[in-house]
Formats: sequence, C-alpha cells, structure tokens
Amino acid sequence: MKLKEIGEDAVVEAITRDLRFDGRVEIGPGDDCALVRFGQNLQLLKTDCVVEGIHFLPETPARAVGWKALCRGISDIAAMGGDPLDAVITVAISPDRELAWLTDLYAGLNQAAADYGVNLVGGETSRSPGPIFISVALTGKVEKERLVVRSGGKIGDRLYVTGRLGGSSRGKHLSFEPRLAESRWLTENFRLHAMMDLSDGLGSDLPRLAKASGTGFEIDFSAIPKNAGCSVEQALTDGEDYELLFAVSDEDGAGLEQDWKKAFPELPLTPIGRLTERNGATSNKPGYDHFR
Repeated sequence: MKLKEIGEDAVVEAITRDLRFDGRVEIGPGDDCALVRFGQNLQLLKTDCVVEGIHFLPETPARAVGWKALCRGISDIAAMGGDPLDAVITVAISPDRELAWLTDLYAGLNQAAADYGVNLVGGETSRSPGPIFISVALTGKVEKERLVVRSGGKIGDRLYVTGRLGGSSRGKHLSFEPRLAESRWLTENFRLHAMMDLSDGLGSDLPRLAKASGTGFEIDFSAIPKNAGCSVEQALTDGEDYELLFAVSDEDGAGLEQDWKKAFPELPLTPIGRLTERNGATSNKPGYDHFR
C-alpha cells in the first residue's frame, strides 16, 4: 500500500500506533505538541520542517524561509496554551549553495527567536543531494491550568477562528505572526475546551479537532473570515493560515467576543459554528495533505 493511497492522517496513525513511551508522557502523538512531565513541570515538545519545493520556492528569500521555519513550531506551542523556550536547527543543503543564503536563513531564524523569546541553542548541518531541508525541534512550557488540547471540545461549544483565512501562497505563509500573545491572553482569561492551529486548512483541521473531541461539527460557511480576494473554498483548503481554531462554552462566548475587541482591536475573532453530536459531518473541502 502506497502512502498516497491512504493519506497523511492514516500514515501518521500507522507509524505512531506502537511508539514506546513511559508514564512521564502526558500527551504523545496526535496533538499540536507532545507534553512530558518533569516533577511539577510540564514541557512541550515540537518538531517541524520546511522543504524546498514544498514549503518554499527556490527563489524565496532565505530570511523569510528562516522566519517561517521557526514560527511554524511557535504556532504549535501557542495552540497548546504555552510559551516557547529553546530550539535546535537541522539544515541539509547542497555544498554548491552560497554561504550568504545560509547566513540569511539564520538571520530570519534569529529574528523570529528574538521576537518570540526563543533561544537558538544549536543543531546540525548536513549535505543534501537535492532540495534544502530545514528541521526545527522546539521546546516550550505550559501551566497545567492553561494547557489546551484538541480533545477537550464539548457538544454545544462555540467554534472560533482568529484572523482571516485563505490566500496564504500570496505571501502570508512566509510572514505570518504566530498567535502566541493571543493564546496566552485567552488561556489567562477563559477556559478553552479545545484548540489547534490551522496549518493544513480549516477543511482538514476542524474535522481533526472534532474527531479528537469525540464530536461532530457544523459550520456557517457564510461566516468564515476570508482574506481579500479569497473564496470560501480557498479559506477552507489553502492551508498555512497559522491562525487559532478553538472551542469554548456557549456561556463564555459573548463575553469573550466583547473582551477580545478591547484586547486585540486590529485582529478579528469570528464565530464560525459549533461542536455537535457525532454526525459524520465533514467540511467536504479537505485541506492540504502531504501524501495526496
């Protein structure tokens, strides 16, 4: 059976089903980050990669590639309610590439690290016979009372997304800002039931959140916030939005919307639907899948 015949979610399930871990692991595969306990401390662990020809084009400025490579992981830390800490970087690159490209890449990594309080503490370099490959391993921390996972959604919860969706290939996927401050504000002021970041598109990521929570969902397609010039289909399927999708109780929804406008007046927060009884619902507009 080939990977393209079953798709990314089934591939991940197959290779992670029997992974070894002990009782320190609070959350293993299946969420935005892993969560490991050290005494009273909760550590978030995340790895992510960007590959030339998949996540960026050969002509993409290296500084923008570096920004994106680190900020993808920071967005996942934010999706769990945490703060990022330390990162190690692996770069596989052709010996024929100019040194200036690599130093520009690290300038972008360093800018993201400075903006979001991450320590770049090392990594690895390797020869690549093909496309450039950058892998980032990132740690973070989260307080127990502020931890949010995908699986906590409840029937009747309101669903919200931050920002606007669609059209990422026009440049947003290289310059997005992880919603770290917004996540920390949310978890300080409200009890979120479930949350994740939108990396593969709402059409793929919302069904994942609902499945993890054991619920169905309904969407008001007319309410989905779109970037200028984008259709609803693009907002569902383009991917690489790096906005937050979260579920909160119906009782908290109205107050949250009012307080959000005061805290983040320039960033939209939009109710797009609800979690429901399991009903087999899908968006019928799946987002990005690496193997299809």
